[in-house]
Amino acid sequence: MLRRGLLKLVLTSVLLALSLMNQGTHAKESISFAATVSLGQLPPQGVETYQLIRQGGPFPFEKDGVIFGNRERLLPMQKRGYYREYTVKTPRSRGRGTRRIVCGGQATAPDACYYTADHYASFRKIVP
Repeated sequence: MLRRGLLKLVLTSVLLALSLMNQGTHAKESISFAATVSLGQLPPQGVETYQLIRQGGPFPFEKDGVIFGNRERLLPMQKRGYYREYTVKTPRSRGRGTRRIVCGGQATAPDACYYTADHYASFRKIVP
């Protein structure tokens, strides 16, 4: 009886794990970045930040250019260190606010950049 209960618990755990992995896969697959934003649609501060990224700075915030870990897994999966984040100034905000641009690849010639206005809850790929 104990063996049957243990087997049932193991099977249930495996099925749950597979279900969660499947959900994660679908979430990643759904990120085809149909959600895009043109450079001209960014707020003026976003355009300014994007231009600074291309120029290599100087950046107004100390944390600009730090590695972005992609813990939310909303961006395409890459090795650690691929993505860097930059602050997009928010008018009337005392701190860094919630707006960021995250770029992947070389610092001044990134492969792709993504804009988030909600502190990494969602991203839109920037299309120049």
